[in-house]
Amino acid sequence: MMATKNPALSIASCGCAANQKARKAVAVDPEIKSSNLKRLRRIEGQVRGLQRLVTEDRYCADILVQISSVQEALRSVGRALMRNHLRHCASKAIRDALPGRAEAMYEELLNLMEMQSR
Repeated sequence: MMATKNPALSIASCGCAANQKARKAVAVDPEIKSSNLKRLRRIEGQVRGLQRLVTEDRYCADILVQISSVQEALRSVGRALMRNHLRHCASKAIRDALPGRAEAMYEELLNLMEMQSR
């Protein structure tokens, strides 16, 4: 397992091309990728809208509602990415015969679930 400065963000050697400098997913469903990119572009627009609301000194409650909307949109992208990670990267690592690979993936998944639940 690769360690980072923050132990909660430790990254496992999970089969996602972890031996490369820029890790890549084992597989990405093209529809999920397209959907996530559309969602992220929409979120980017929402964030620009939030900046405008703050600049214009808009009513705090209105801004908070919009922030909530952005957070839910990001959670939605996170769920889709987690689904892809479980379906491809995690399942490959868990089936891998290399010693410690499955355990490292379990640890990574626990860390990811903890981060997503905040």
